[in-house]
Amino acid sequence: IALGLLLPKATFIAVFGDVFTGALKGIAPVLVFFLVIASLAKAGEGIGARFRTVVIFYMASTFLAAAVAVVASYIFKVTIALNIPPEAGNPPEGLGEVFRTLLNNMVVNPVTAIMNGNYVGILTWSVIIGLAIRHVASDKTKDFLTDISNAVSKVVGWVIQIAPFGIMGLVFSSVSEYGIEIFADYGKLLLVLVGCMLLVAL
Repeated sequence: IALGLLLPKATFIAVFGDVFTGALKGIAPVLVFFLVIASLAKAGEGIGARFRTVVIFYMASTFLAAAVAVVASYIFKVTIALNIPPEAGNPPEGLGEVFRTLLNNMVVNPVTAIMNGNYVGILTWSVIIGLAIRHVASDKTKDFLTDISNAVSKVVGWVIQIAPFGIMGLVFSSVSEYGIEIFADYGKLLLVLVGCMLLVAL
């Protein structure tokens, strides 16, 4: 904040934020892909029942979180201006289009899914590949996948360690461009977000 107010022209500071968010966006899809594959490949007997339980809890908690967020957005109205192209904000025309888009995202090329951060496609293919490897691969292959998963997790840990510099760059960029007034709206939004998270978590 201080740098954004005192040195707004020092735009090189914003690079830290760009590098941090770019690194997270780049490594997160790879982490999810290998983590799910390795977990399913090494899973023991009874994985079906446990997996079904996890999916049920995941769907229920996601629906609950969405409901809480919608209610909170109507009770505590916060308006944030976003610089996005108009076509990016077009809602789907119906439920059929939603399911069609979902199915298309599920069967997209797995490499394309990783490149574009399409987590629906990443999860779909990682589950399929993980189950296939579990049935046909040797223990050495499964151990190798576990090692790859651990290595990618280690890289994510390294990226997280530069978070203070990344957040510095992101906050500097916002303050230098919009001024200190930006924290009035973002502060309200942050309170709503954290309040929703606490309500769902507790």
